Parts: sequence; structure tokens; C-alpha cells
Amino acid sequence: MIAIDHKPHLVTVAVLGEFTLGDFKEFEDLVNFKVGFEGPVNLLFDLREMADFTVDMALEEIKFSRQHKNDFGRIAVITDSQWVTWSAWLSQVFVSADLRVFADDAEAREWLAEEDE
Repeated sequence: MIAIDHKPHLVTVAVLGEFTLGDFKEFEDLVNFKVGFEGPVNLLFDLREMADFTVDMALEEIKFSRQHKNDFGRIAVITDSQWVTWSAWLSQVFVSADLRVFADDAEAREWLAEEDE
């Protein structure tokens, strides 16, 4: 399950439990809409409560990242999992965004806000 919030040029996603293909499609639809009307957006992924993800979601994420290589400014990932940290860094292969991993929500939001200044 995911919770999505958005503001101008920012999409925030919190994953709670399992991250499924249906969840990712919901995120994907919102990002496609925002990029179409606003141009590149920043992303904030809070993965601290993510228990697992489905394989079809992971494959869709790779496909999506390739299609949207230049559609993201900054991507902040909040996690305390070393495995999620490594996979976030691997995702940089597919996107030109500045991606950083944080343990703290406030630090992640502060870093994303710096770009707007």
C-alpha cells in the first residue's frame, strides 16, 4: 500500500507494507500527469515502512525509470535498510536525477527544498 501526496514539482510517496504493481501504477499515473503539466519533478520516497515489493513492480520501475530518464530533478529516499540503499544507488544508472538516501525525513525534505531556493 502507498500513500501519495503532491505539491508543485514534488511527489511524495510513503510505502506501507508491500509495494505492488498496482501501487506503482498509481504513482506512475500521477508522475506522468505532473511531468506533462509542470516539467521535471522532485520525488520523495519514504521506504522506512516497506516490508517487501513484488517482482512485477520492480520490473515496471526499471522500465519507468528508463522512459523518464530526464524527468526528475532530485530524488530523496528515506530508509534505514542497507539493501534499499544499495538498490537506490543502482537506480541512478537509469535516471539523470540527483539521488540521495537519508535516514531522517526532515533532512530529506530540507535537501529537496534547497533546489527551489
